[in-house]
Amino acid sequence: MTTLKFCGAAGTVTGSCSLVENGSTSFLVDCGLFQGNRTTQDLNYQPFPFDPSQPEFLILTHAHIDHSGLLPKLVKTGFKGKIYCTEATRDLLEFMLRDSAYIQESNVERINKKRQRRGQPPVQAVYTIKDAESTMPLVRAVDYESWFEPSPGIRVRLWNAGHLLGSASAEIELEDKLKGQTIKLLFSGDLGPEEKAFHPEPDAPTGYDYIICESTYGDRDREDYTLERRRQAIRDELRRGLSRGGNVVIPSFAVERSQELLHDIGVLLDAGEIPNATVYLDSPLAHKATEVFIKYASEMEDIAVDESEIFRHPNFRLVESVHESMAINQVRKGAIIISASGMCTAGRIKHHLKHNIYRSESTVLFVGYQAPGTLGNIIVSGAKSVRIHGKEYKVRAEIRRIGNYSAHADQAELIEWIVARGEIIGGLFLNHGEDEAREALADLLAEKGLDRDKTFLPKFDESFALVAGSPAESVAQGEPRIDPGQLKRDWHNDYAEFMLRLSSQLQASESAQQRREIIRRLADALESTTRD
Repeated sequence: MTTLKFCGAAGTVTGSCSLVENGSTSFLVDCGLFQGNRTTQDLNYQPFPFDPSQPEFLILTHAHIDHSGLLPKLVKTGFKGKIYCTEATRDLLEFMLRDSAYIQESNVERINKKRQRRGQPPVQAVYTIKDAESTMPLVRAVDYESWFEPSPGIRVRLWNAGHLLGSASAEIELEDKLKGQTIKLLFSGDLGPEEKAFHPEPDAPTGYDYIICESTYGDRDREDYTLERRRQAIRDELRRGLSRGGNVVIPSFAVERSQELLHDIGVLLDAGEIPNATVYLDSPLAHKATEVFIKYASEMEDIAVDESEIFRHPNFRLVESVHESMAINQVRKGAIIISASGMCTAGRIKHHLKHNIYRSESTVLFVGYQAPGTLGNIIVSGAKSVRIHGKEYKVRAEIRRIGNYSAHADQAELIEWIVARGEIIGGLFLNHGEDEAREALADLLAEKGLDRDKTFLPKFDESFALVAGSPAESVAQGEPRIDPGQLKRDWHNDYAEFMLRLSSQLQASESAQQRREIIRRLADALESTTRD
């Protein structure tokens, strides 16, 4: 029997990982890190819902950490097969996995200092830099649109997905052991929009038994735009922000989004359409990624400058060292600060927010998706105060948001891509999306004529039997590793919000007696709960 198991990105947009078992052979498509709130991130520490030593190989659709970030853990726990991806993806992985490992080690070091003070035992990092380095020898680069055979009887071909440098959709053919026929699968990976700098539109052939498609923006359409209108949007926001007399801080994903921003801002500076600001790209990872983009500049599309000059504007400061990063915090006005991470979950962006978010003359400009439970999502949702590194900061900066830099296809583009693949014989699986997005996309596809009974919204660790020429059938779901209700908002989010509200209420109280009364009532409620 051939089965497909969803080990991540089922009802959420991170942790992409699918396991295909075909008789005695098994393989993986992607193995991503879980991002979001702390409960979701805790999944990274749990064992894989399969034996890591069993899969013979892995197909990696692209280098984003939510698709590649658990590869070092997979290797650490026993995987010995080859990892197949495009050449550009391999080049990005060289430093992206090391950077992710550095973050894992740094986070654990900070956590263990707190645990030591509390008398608690230390915890181990999900994986280390050494584990990341041990992963790279397993990576094999393959060309787009060329069949290769990673295991006898299994053929794979990668197609441009238009999402990220090197991103791919994976076409897979394998034998149905029961019927002796060929099962044809297509994993979309993440799909890019039609209007996307650097890359052509997504492409793939037609005629599949099963398609596994992302649905990140399954419930929304972005405003119709061209690359020129996108540049006008960022121009207007930068003019507005810099005119306020402070800095403009842009949380940005280090790979692709940062390079798109640099390209557009450089064009605007050359044209004199924005003030002559200094632009800081404060992310060692983004710096390294930019060098890879330069390597492939001759293959990229829609570049408005000479390829030899791309990302090299004299106003750009590509920051690497901690000392240089800290020095930026002395700049009080006239700077555009682009820093990772894009959802403000880690990295240097938190330090720049600490130094700017409480200043009414500054602007924080969001240019990408903010997953529920992340600091970025809390800020764009209108929070009056936020907690960063355990301290409270008032949100006085102007919070702005534009959606024209999304690297994902929107609802209409997803529908167009799916319909263009032709008749889907066995079923369509919508993964890598929140439940509301998946439901909305499934309903609209039904209106387009797709059989709703053949559209599946897999749950965590749910397995489906795949049979050539037949609809998929759910056959098993393991013990849930996470309550689906915790994916968007968990108790850590509730705790942070409660502490901010408590602090605000205490400060607003007119006397010390009132503050003591609030604390007494809370203590009584806690005592009552403990007794119950």
